Amino acid sequence: MDKSIIATEHKQESDNVINGHTVDVNEVAEPYSVDASVSETSFSEPRTEMNTQQWQRLSPIAILYFAAKLITTLFSNVVYIAPAVLLSYNEILAHPHIWLPVGLLLFSIMVAVTLLKFYFFQYRLSNGHIEIRSGVFSKTHINLPFSRIQNVKLEQPIYYRPFAYTCLQLDTAGSAKQEAKVVALKVDFAEQLKAEILASYQQAPMTEAAAETDKSTQPSVSDSAEILLNRRSLKDLVIHGISSNRVWIFLGLLAPFLDDIAEYGVRAFFYLGIDIEQLLTVADKPWWQVGLFALTLTLLALFTVTLFSIAGAIISFYNFTLHKIDDRYIRRSGLLTKHEVTMRLSRLQMVVKQQDWLDILLKRINLKFEQSNANMQNIQPGAHNNKIIVPAIKYHECQALIADAYPNNQLMSIDYQSISKHFLLRNIGYILLPIFMLLSIFVFVIEKTMLLWLISGIFSVLTALIYCRWRRWGFAQDEHYIYIRKGLLGVDYYCFPRYKVQQTSIKQSWFSKRKALASISLILASGSQTVPFIDESLAYDWVDEALRVVESSGKSWM
Repeated sequence: MDKSIIATEHKQESDNVINGHTVDVNEVAEPYSVDASVSETSFSEPRTEMNTQQWQRLSPIAILYFAAKLITTLFSNVVYIAPAVLLSYNEILAHPHIWLPVGLLLFSIMVAVTLLKFYFFQYRLSNGHIEIRSGVFSKTHINLPFSRIQNVKLEQPIYYRPFAYTCLQLDTAGSAKQEAKVVALKVDFAEQLKAEILASYQQAPMTEAAAETDKSTQPSVSDSAEILLNRRSLKDLVIHGISSNRVWIFLGLLAPFLDDIAEYGVRAFFYLGIDIEQLLTVADKPWWQVGLFALTLTLLALFTVTLFSIAGAIISFYNFTLHKIDDRYIRRSGLLTKHEVTMRLSRLQMVVKQQDWLDILLKRINLKFEQSNANMQNIQPGAHNNKIIVPAIKYHECQALIADAYPNNQLMSIDYQSISKHFLLRNIGYILLPIFMLLSIFVFVIEKTMLLWLISGIFSVLTALIYCRWRRWGFAQDEHYIYIRKGLLGVDYYCFPRYKVQQTSIKQSWFSKRKALASISLILASGSQTVPFIDESLAYDWVDEALRVVESSGKSWM
């Protein structure tokens, strides 16, 4: 039985969330009338309104961006075509008169598509709006008001750096994807445009309560004072790479070629005088020698995985800095592509303190500043549209950053309440144990008693993991914030202001209803946070309190 309780809407109407509009036209439109000269308006004050009334074309260097984007798209689909290419590799080499014209045709199509995308991409700035027209066959027209922009990000690919160009990406809270991106602007002009957009937010009308909230979050520094909050060294990134699982990105790309890589590895060891195939033949070897070989290969694989993971961390977070200016956080990082993400403090939905089991051993924390989760098309770790990640920080650094975002929070010190032990009874006693008993009886009937040891081992491991999960669960709240703790081998801590809750829900199954237990879900713009198996009366108290705070605070979640 589900019971859903919808929180009263905030002062800001939902229409203010979905800002700008996109119009798709499914046929080729007439060419636009455009002034061919690119007007990059300059001005003395960064907050002077910028206007380029005529439609502007991009610099020719934008062709590099469209070409790189097309190549990346093709490469991301290589998994589907690689097996066919590998199987017919010898045939392709034997018939160049067939594959060469086909290759030239594909290359010509790629060049034509790139040039057409460049030609049909236009933008203009007027009256506090940015408008973008793009598309070859399916036309797209975006009209985005500055005051509704949630994030302003600068992205500088490596091929733009020598020419001082960058990409300007603009997101809103309600968009299901990236709202607007101008892919080739001079760095100075992009910085001026970013300043104009951020200034328009401060000038936008707000309710009295929202204005007071916004004012209280601003430090007493001048508009031009940029404060360094955190910097990550190369050593920190290596630690983050060791404790993270970024290697799966590389393994996913290498999946079609794993057989060839394995065969190449065997040949390489053979040239070094090591016969891998002979070593893996265990029939004539003692158990200790087989175990030593297995341990050696495992350590070698782990070492390779770790190297790839470290490389991924360095590519994502190289030269990481986190600054703050007035009410805005600015994160800069990236080795191949430099990213600059600006996030207003009022947009922050929650902070998340994450520690995997290896982070706990290394005494490091990954801290996340999360906002709206509408933009989920993430490519590079650490370059997420909806969050800022500060990797591999120490405890005192974590405390300082959380205190800066949420003053008077108790995330690091508050006492958490545990969830009910019926969590163990349901998952172990009612689900896992019956499955184990049925499998054990089946194995005994077919007289495969050796498998019983394997089943017993799996049962023991799963039981231990469920117990760890129960031990990690915790929840608490104080006058200003709600705190949730959860995890498995590692542990994650969540902290968010009570007035940020947009919707609440109470759920009770037949089992939990009999035990007077319930699960509550607190829904924010950044996602849902659930606490299972708590006392029924406590669940309703939490929901009632959340509703009261939302109705009485008058503060905007944005």
